[in-house]
Amino acid sequence: MSSLAGISDMNDATPSRANIRNRLLQKMSSQDWDVIGPHLERVNLKERQVIEVPGKPITHLYFVETGLVSVVAVNDEDHRIEVGVIGKEGHTGVSLVMGDNRAQHSTYMQIGGSGMRIASEKFCAALRQSESLTALMLKSAQAFMIQTAHTALANGRAKLEERLARWLLMAHDRLDSSAVPLTHEFLAVMLGVRRAGVTVALHNFERRGLIATKRGQLTLIDRAGIQQVAGSFYGVPEAELKRLMSEPA
Repeated sequence: MSSLAGISDMNDATPSRANIRNRLLQKMSSQDWDVIGPHLERVNLKERQVIEVPGKPITHLYFVETGLVSVVAVNDEDHRIEVGVIGKEGHTGVSLVMGDNRAQHSTYMQIGGSGMRIASEKFCAALRQSESLTALMLKSAQAFMIQTAHTALANGRAKLEERLARWLLMAHDRLDSSAVPLTHEFLAVMLGVRRAGVTVALHNFERRGLIATKRGQLTLIDRAGIQQVAGSFYGVPEAELKRLMSEPA
């Protein structure tokens, strides 16, 4: 994985709000944009680039515009499992919103893309300056916490095919394409299962016409069919995100 130092700035100038693609930034009031906008910078986010390191201070909060962030729980024996994903609907640095500056999980770019970032101290100062901005960010943090709770439910109760279908739907929700550039091995790590099991499940999906696969890439063909496989393990966090973000800012 790339280090934080590997981040490349795209433009140091204050970004134009007309070009913003992150949905949370789009929802902000003009007053809150005036508070936070001058401190945002556009950045390229490379595949496997590290965003947060467990136990270390969070240096920046990222509003993702393209690509997919993976949030992974890690223990002292280096056991790993994905507990959440973040895309254009949200942001990294949930701990900052909750009042702590230390990362709890390993967070990195699962699929490369781009976004906006703000230095942690500038973000925290903006929260202190605006109650409405704080309220909006807390809603986003709540939506992410609901997602992680349902990921735990799926990891503990769902069959592999159900978990895989749920993950594909979540990735599709956050990407601008039906193509998901990931290997079987990486999916196995994210789902906490053996690679052989992921390969069998993907081949089954392909035989049923749900996806198409080629080396390093999956393409969703039948989203409705995949959603049927995921069943009740997909949908609740998505509905809650929609509800929270539809409320007045």
